[in-house]
Amino acid sequence: MKISIVNVQAPFIRGGAEYLADSLATKLLERGHRVAIVKIPFKWYPEEALLDHMLACRLLRIRSGDPDLVIALKFPAYLIPFKNRKVWLLHQFRQVYELWGTPWAGMPDDPRTRRIRDMIRNADTAALGSAKKLYTNSKMVADRLKRFNGIDADGILYPPLDRAELFHKAEAKPYFFYPSRLNTVKRQHVAIEAMRFVKSPFQLVLAGKADSDEYGEQLRALVETHGLADRVRFLGWISEEEKARWMSECLAAVYLPYDEDSYGYVTLEAFLSHKCVLTFSDSGGTNELIAHERNGLIVEPTPEALAEAMERAYANPARTLEMGDEAAKTPAELGIDWQHILDTLTA
Repeated sequence: MKISIVNVQAPFIRGGAEYLADSLATKLLERGHRVAIVKIPFKWYPEEALLDHMLACRLLRIRSGDPDLVIALKFPAYLIPFKNRKVWLLHQFRQVYELWGTPWAGMPDDPRTRRIRDMIRNADTAALGSAKKLYTNSKMVADRLKRFNGIDADGILYPPLDRAELFHKAEAKPYFFYPSRLNTVKRQHVAIEAMRFVKSPFQLVLAGKADSDEYGEQLRALVETHGLADRVRFLGWISEEEKARWMSECLAAVYLPYDEDSYGYVTLEAFLSHKCVLTFSDSGGTNELIAHERNGLIVEPTPEALAEAMERAYANPARTLEMGDEAAKTPAELGIDWQHILDTLTA
């Protein structure tokens, strides 16, 4: 089968959606399909640019080679017109949905932006409602789709890892590992602030590149201001192999996004490494996989609460490792595997 995977790409930004598009292409190729990834340039500022990109997707026609199937992943890529179009919905433009009117919206609430908001919502309802099949990557995304667009998803497909075999169990060392792009929504600053309140001799290790120089500087300023240079370590960008090693040897993983759509790859990477995950009660999709005190700890979104959870995990290593072993069972329990994904999307 000839398959086109359609996604959008913001310049110089690579996150979970881009990783998933590449992983999906690799797995489809391994099955013998002919696959092409179509990357549509995208930016979200100024607000009027959103309408330009929506129009560009609506005018885009995939003709070359006449694919048998188009799989679209996120806004506004799923606006592309194609008869046999399936959507694996990773992201709508959340700023005009549940983030509207919050500090995370990134746009004012005025007549001009309300018009843009309504146009995006209407376009989503039409495009997603007309897809041949529509799956989401989490229950949270499915619930939003139903709440705002009145559309029922055909099912939930939790994204697996591309190279799950990299992640393994190893002897734990006294540090908590947080690998992710550094940005305000991932809240690495809260993890650093938590280290102000801990007394035990463990470290916080952060891996990832900052989305903006400003936020990267903010994080380093926090470390310097609070005298945490010996407690917080920045690795910067690291390879998948390095990430797997750091994950395998940590005491537990930390993942603190705000109201995220999905469980986050960090969660799955930790689970496959037999590590429990510390997350916040408002982190969103993480709570679909993490069960408090079974395979992780879910705490209130404050530095103090996180510090207390870290101290607890450090003081009770046997219990922490036991939760990690429970975490390793979770992916199979939820059917997070590529065979299920590929069978569903290509059916």
